[in-house]
Amino acid sequence: MTTRATRSPRRRTVVALAVVLSVLAAFVVRLVDIQVVNADAHVEQSLGQLGAGKPIAGQRGSIVDANGTVLASSVLVYDAQLDPMLIMQLESDPEKKPELPWAEASEKIAVVTGQTGDEVRALVDAAIAADPESQYAMLAKSLTTEQYIELRDLGLAYLHLKPRETRVYPNGGVAGNLVGFIDSEGKPQAGIEKLESECLAPVDGELTYRRGKDGVVIPGSERTVDAVDGGSVQLTINSDLQWYLTQMIAEEAQKQGAQGGTVTVVEVKTGKIRAAAEWPYMDPNDLDATSPETWGNKVFSYAFEPGSTFKAITAAAVIEGAGATPLTTTTASSRETFPNGAVINDAFPHPAYNYTLAGALIDSSNVALSKFGTMVSPEVRYDYLQRFGVGEPTVGFPNESGGVLHPVSEWDNQSIYTTTFGQYFMVTAPQVAGAYQAIANGGEKIELSLIESCTKADGTVVTPEAPEREQIIAPETASQLTRMLENVAVQSGTAERIAVPGYRITSKTGTAELAENGRYLSGAYYTSLTGFAPVDDPQYVVVVTMDRPTKVISSAATASAYQKALTQVLKTYRVMPSSVPMDELLPKFD
Repeated sequence: MTTRATRSPRRRTVVALAVVLSVLAAFVVRLVDIQVVNADAHVEQSLGQLGAGKPIAGQRGSIVDANGTVLASSVLVYDAQLDPMLIMQLESDPEKKPELPWAEASEKIAVVTGQTGDEVRALVDAAIAADPESQYAMLAKSLTTEQYIELRDLGLAYLHLKPRETRVYPNGGVAGNLVGFIDSEGKPQAGIEKLESECLAPVDGELTYRRGKDGVVIPGSERTVDAVDGGSVQLTINSDLQWYLTQMIAEEAQKQGAQGGTVTVVEVKTGKIRAAAEWPYMDPNDLDATSPETWGNKVFSYAFEPGSTFKAITAAAVIEGAGATPLTTTTASSRETFPNGAVINDAFPHPAYNYTLAGALIDSSNVALSKFGTMVSPEVRYDYLQRFGVGEPTVGFPNESGGVLHPVSEWDNQSIYTTTFGQYFMVTAPQVAGAYQAIANGGEKIELSLIESCTKADGTVVTPEAPEREQIIAPETASQLTRMLENVAVQSGTAERIAVPGYRITSKTGTAELAENGRYLSGAYYTSLTGFAPVDDPQYVVVVTMDRPTKVISSAATASAYQKALTQVLKTYRVMPSSVPMDELLPKFD
């Protein structure tokens, strides 16, 4: 039998044990809450109080041409700042006065930054005058690594050098409108910088660490996530050819009193764009030197009525759709009124000629092409314009125009005929080049390309999908068009001015009236000349345009530029001279 005396200690022991177990259970519950249930929240709170970090910037990738020449790259520069208040404190305290007095230090600084000692001292004086406690005065921006080292070695406590990445464009205005630029925050604004930003953009890293209460980094707490540099974009462009064509079109356009000009070069067998030059051009190193109107890219963004260059496309439609040949004829005067009331004029007065199709192209007769064009339905001609690329962008360039191709339902009595000779629809220079690439390539149209590859920081090379290829006209049709376009080159009014000795070439001019508010402007034209060479083995297409020439307002204004451009292209790529003689000339008239 248990006595009361023995029961009391045991009860107290059980109660004490229960209390201990309760407290322990509370600690366990709290521990589970901290380490499991709300672990993420507590970690985040602790990092907010004790953690710190700073980003590690990656470097934006380079843009290079087809041969590896750098067109855009990122470099590290330094911005130098002074602490005016510290300078004054050091100069006024004999015990803290540095070995190198401010008067001498400012002279040494000036030698490095390219300023004078007086200019450096004036910056500090002005800052102190504005605020006696000023700790900031900008000394110089964008200093090189060499300048940084020289200034650092001066050992001046009041001189601070902050690193900053900046974009440089070694070739300046050469391909400037093609390469584009980034803003002060590193965001791409135009050109390849914008088109290929996904490849070029770096992924920033981060350095994180824990700090004690006094701010000291806790040893072993550092964690680093490395930055990944951007990739390098290689273009199809040949920068040497681009340089020549940029200088040449600037000279030729100004000689003709034009407001601008472009040159586009496409490789026939690949569809690669080898040059896309324009004037006026901008230098992405110094945007403020030119008007914002020049910061874009006119080659890809400006659409115009192609005029007579697209008479070759009408010829393709009637050859395949109506069985016409280069010797098929129609009678045409220089001005005729058609049954539906439309009035069509040629560029020069002449009596009624019995034009061959080849002759209509040689003389560029609007009236004759209108008659040839009506050998097929408007729907057929619309289909051929689409086949040759009208209405669709070429490479997806930023702000690229796809041109304008109105549906047949919108063609009125006049445009039923004007569409046969390049009016009432609009194209860009690359679209013209793409159309002639198909003719030169035996009727096979190859999607144009501007990007060769993206090489990532780890060396992985990513290439675009293979360009689409489509046989849009029969090889026999392309051969007939080529023969007629060669006859244009040797029998038209520009024949002597565009001839390239030793090479058989093709050509077709185009003169488009410029419109404003729905009405054509008097005496304002956008002229062009396009073709390819050599005829016996087509290698390159060249398209030259001029915006509102005033010395010669016809497409003949582009003749000299076309001859120089085509000559340089053949020379650059060492294309062999023609070895097969030209066929017998096609007659203009029957």
